[in-house]
Amino acid sequence: MYRKPPAHGMILVSRILSDPKLRLLWESEMKVMTNRIMRMRACLRRNLEKLGSHINWEHITNQVGMFCYSGLSIDQIVYIAKKFHVYITHDGRISMAGVTEENVEYLAEAIHEATRVNK
Repeated sequence: MYRKPPAHGMILVSRILSDPKLRLLWESEMKVMTNRIMRMRACLRRNLEKLGSHINWEHITNQVGMFCYSGLSIDQIVYIAKKFHVYITHDGRISMAGVTEENVEYLAEAIHEATRVNK
C-alpha cells in the first residue's frame, strides 16, 4: 500500500532502543506480555485436556508468539462462531493476545465442543 513506509515508526523505535532507560522499560514490558501469552497458551491447553479432549494439543504450547495455529477445520471454526460467537480466522489462527483468564475456559469449551461435533 505504501511506496515508502512512514518514518514515524522507525523514529519511535530508534528513540526507545537508543535510550537505556526506555530500552529497559520496553524490555520489561515485553517480558510481561510474553509471559502472559505463554501462560494463556498453557491454560488453554490445560483446559482442553481437563475437558477430556482426545486431541493432542501440544502444538498450542509448542508454538510461540501472539498467534496460535489451532489446527481447527473450517467447519469447526464456523460452528464456534455460530454457537459461541468466538471468531477465529479461517486458517485456524487464534489471537492469543485476546485470550484472558476470564475467557480461556469459554474458549476451551467452544473448541472442545466443536471438535466433538465436527470431526
